[in-house]
This record gives sequence, C-alpha cells and structure tokens, in this order.
Amino acid sequence: MRTALLRLRRATGLPVAFGGALDGGSHVRIGELSGTATPALSGLFVSSGNGLGGKAIALSRPCAVTDYRVSRHISHEYDASVATEGLRSMLAVPVVVRRRVRAVLYGALRSAQPLGDRTLHAAVEAARDVEQALVLRDEAQTLLAAAREPAVDPGAWERVREAHGELRSMAALVSDPLLRERLLTVCGRLATAALPGGESPHAVGAPKQQPASLAPRELDVLACVAAGATNAGAAQRLGLRPETVKGYLRAAMRKLGAHTRGEAVAAARRSGLLP
Repeated sequence: MRTALLRLRRATGLPVAFGGALDGGSHVRIGELSGTATPALSGLFVSSGNGLGGKAIALSRPCAVTDYRVSRHISHEYDASVATEGLRSMLAVPVVVRRRVRAVLYGALRSAQPLGDRTLHAAVEAARDVEQALVLRDEAQTLLAAAREPAVDPGAWERVREAHGELRSMAALVSDPLLRERLLTVCGRLATAALPGGESPHAVGAPKQQPASLAPRELDVLACVAAGATNAGAAQRLGLRPETVKGYLRAAMRKLGAHTRGEAVAAARRSGLLP
C-alpha cells in the first residue's frame, strides 16, 4: 500500500495520499500516510457508509468530492480530522478482491478544485496494484497452509513441491521488491524442509550434493519444469519468451552437470535447491 500511495502521488501530483485495510468487518483503519503534515488521520477508523471512504466501501466504487467540508453527498463524521490536515478536494477508491472490499486508498488536495478523469484513473490503477498484491498474498497463504500439512501420505510432499513451484512463479511476477523477497524466502524454507523424523525427501536414496550456484531465473525455470511445465508453459507462468526459458534451462543443466531436464530436477533436489 505504501508503494501504491507513492505511485499515486507521482502520477497525479496530489500532495497527500493515505489509506488503510478493512479490519475484517466494515471498518477501515487509516494506517499508511504519504505527504501529510499532521498525525490527524493516523489510526482513524472509517465505518462503511460514513464519510467519503465509507461511501466508497458501501458502494464498492470510487467516490470524489470537490470540497469535503461542504459536500452534501457525504456524511461528516470525520470533518475535524480532515480539517486539521487542511484537506479540501478528495477522492477515495476501494480495493476490491473477489467482490469484497479489502482496503481504501485516498488522494487529496488542500484546495477546492475538481479532480479530473486522469487523476481518478491513476487512483484506480494504484488500487489495482494493491488488489494484485492482496491476491498474491492470499494465494501464498493458501499454498503455505497446504505445504504445512503433515506428510502422512505419498502425495503430501508432491503438494509441497507444487506449492514451491507456484510461489516461485508468483514471485517472478511481483513488482514490489519486499513482497518478492518474502515469497522467495518462503520458497527457500520449503526447498530445505524435512519430513517428520528429520528425513529430507530429496536426500532419500542419494547423498546430498553441494548446491550449485543457480541464478534466480534459472531456479524459477527449473521449479516450473519440476512441476511438469513445458518450456512454453514455463514462459507463460514467468512472463518470459520460450527462447529465454530454454536459455535459462540450458544454463541450469550445465551448472548441475545434467544432460536431461529430469536429471537437472533430481540434481537440484539433492542439492536442496528444490523440495
């Protein structure tokens, strides 16, 4: 959200942007501020239907006012905080994930003037960035929950491997460097995880090798191959050209001393690079 707010200000020239996530019910807590001069908005709880943000939550669509303090189209429960910050013209855009509002982004001016279509479009794009990050986080949490299931049947570890491949593919498409790093850290934990009793599945039947030094993209491609993807499938999942995927795969095979795709996957698992 912090990145989205900064991007919104840069794209529109708005001096102030702020936002917050829903608390699981119908209230938003303003937790991210950008360009504010006072702490008046920090920690403010906005209820569905109240004020500009509450209206955006209730309607699940962007809302704007030219002069907040005299607008007849919103209720005025938060006038004191808005006035303390000196805001006049304002927009609020809900972040909707799977038809449910999860957060609200605001942009504001300290003067009363109309906010044009360009500004509204930029705010919607910023909200879409947050939406995509939330979708990725939700999917990552679902995959991690599946990966944490006790390995009590032969297919359990395959689900861990599938989760690892999905997470690496997702991380490759994430623009936020902090979120991408967190996903890759989780991937590393999955790759070196052990079955109950401390036995690592990639070590069964063969001694663990010293890990080769694979580039992140080489490992991304290899994770897709391990999940059964073709070169074209890996390219689609990672947002790459098929020829580029082939190049990364050849480089990974060379570093692992493998002659086939299957040998490369097996070597990466013995090295602890893949689960």
